[in-house]
This record gives sequence, structure tokens and C-alpha cells, in this order.
Amino acid sequence: GEMLPCHGYPGLNKYPHLAGNFGGAWQDQQKQFDNLPGCILMTTNCLMRPRDSYKDRIYSTNVVGWDGVKHIGKNENGEKDFSAIIEQALELGGYPEDHDVQEILVGFGHHATLSYADAIVDAVKSGKLRHFFLIGGCDGARPGRNYYTEFAEMVPEDCLIMTLACGKYRFNKLDFGEVAGLPRLLDIGQCNDVYSAIRIATALADAFDTDVNGLPLSLIISWYEQKAVADLLALLSLGIHD
Repeated sequence: GEMLPCHGYPGLNKYPHLAGNFGGAWQDQQKQFDNLPGCILMTTNCLMRPRDSYKDRIYSTNVVGWDGVKHIGKNENGEKDFSAIIEQALELGGYPEDHDVQEILVGFGHHATLSYADAIVDAVKSGKLRHFFLIGGCDGARPGRNYYTEFAEMVPEDCLIMTLACGKYRFNKLDFGEVAGLPRLLDIGQCNDVYSAIRIATALADAFDTDVNGLPLSLIISWYEQKAVADLLALLSLGIHD
């Protein structure tokens, strides 16, 4: 699921074999990988204990790893050999039939979003866009996390939702339509893309001649581990408060 934002980066999206996205938040990986007729390459954290049903076709690289999982490291020339996972993936063959296509709009990092800054400012000043909600953060498996789904569904139609990190999988398949000619749901990216959210907020604050605390903006943040704490500290360092 964390590879979803790749489709918003031209440098990655230009490759034709970046065909789509599979999966959602990290806590669903065990059941989603169970019947996947292909290989999995884990490149960062959020790796859960692999089940026996797919342990023979999951690989790791970079800093992530698990006992018994095949790891692809660098050779003496600093290069990585992915031939084993490629060969196994070809042997597995993938799905015999295409699945129904479902599209999700992504790619609203700060460069893309701020290209609409004039339209956003005009919509706020004209009353067509009343409020911004940033709903996202690290997701988890404990009961009660459907709060974020229900909150997103209750956001008024004259308001805009920004989202990031795996918490977005609680509602990013829903159709939120548009407000003032803009998508009501803007996917900013991953946990680390809180930087983009901050850039968007500070730019809008400058446009309205105020600070971030003076914006019509509410933060509804979920947390699970250290990245969410780092995001919170970044917000506090900017003087953002409840």
C-alpha cells in the first residue's frame, strides 16, 4: 500500500511496469499476501511476521528484514541482484485474469497542490470552500480506528479533506466529489510527506496574511509508532497548537 504515491511521481510513473497498486495499510498485509500469486519485496519498515503461506515468496532489502526471509543486499560493487525474485515471480505467473479497475486520485504533494493556490484562496474568500481537514497518520489494527472513516464521511460538502500516510486507507476509496472545482480529497502522500502538508499550510497562511493557527484548518491525526511522533514534534516546532 505504501507504494501508492509512486504514481504521483513522474520519475517513477514513466515506467510502464508500474501498472497499479496492491493492498492497503500495513496491518492488512498478512491476509492480503496470503493468496497473492506473485512475489513481495519489502523495502522499508511495517513488515509483519510472514505467514508460512507466503514466506517462500517474500524478500527484503535495505534496512528491513526478518529471520528466514530472503534478503537482497549489495554486492562488493555496491549493486543488488534481483534476478532470484524476478525469476520466481515469472514462475508464479500472476493472476490468470484481469481484475476490475478501480482508480484512486493521488499526487497532491505541495508542488501540485500549491499550483492551485489561487483557486483555493478565491474559493475560501468567496465562501465556496469553508474549511480544511487534514485526516491521516499512522494506522493500526485495534478496534475503533473506523472513527477516521466515519469522520471523513461526516465532513460537510463545502469542505476539503487532505490526507497522508496509511491512515488514508480508511477512506481513500470513497467518492468525495468536488468542491469549488477541486477534488474534495487530496492525497498528499506517505508519513514522511507531512513536510508537504506543512508547506501547503504555511503557504496558505501567507496568502491569507495569518499564521497556521489562524487558518480554517483542523488536524485529525492518528498515530501508531515513531514516525507519527516525529510528525507531531515537527508540528509543535512550528507553533501549531490545539
